[in-house]
Amino acid sequence: MADTESHDGSQMLTGFNHNLKYKGKVYHVQTEDGGRENPHIVTHTFLGGVILDTVRTSYADILGRDGWQDTLRDMMKAQHLEGIRRLFSGTFDPGADPKPGND
Repeated sequence: MADTESHDGSQMLTGFNHNLKYKGKVYHVQTEDGGRENPHIVTHTFLGGVILDTVRTSYADILGRDGWQDTLRDMMKAQHLEGIRRLFSGTFDPGADPKPGND
């Protein structure tokens, strides 16, 4: 994962994107870093361009700590993998009980 520069010149981490086939449909799970000015990890799950789920997690509490970017990278990976797990556990299947993220 590489760093990119945000509009304010601060560094933000490049996120994760996966297209995943599940029960004959292709879903997209995307996780992004909002950067230091908006310290949130945002994960969206899409189907056909429609957002099915959004999870936002603040990381303001780790900014400036030693190794905070490594911690952030680990948090992003964990949140992304949780989005994938939710998909394959049937969370978005028709008739499934909705289990909202921490939005």
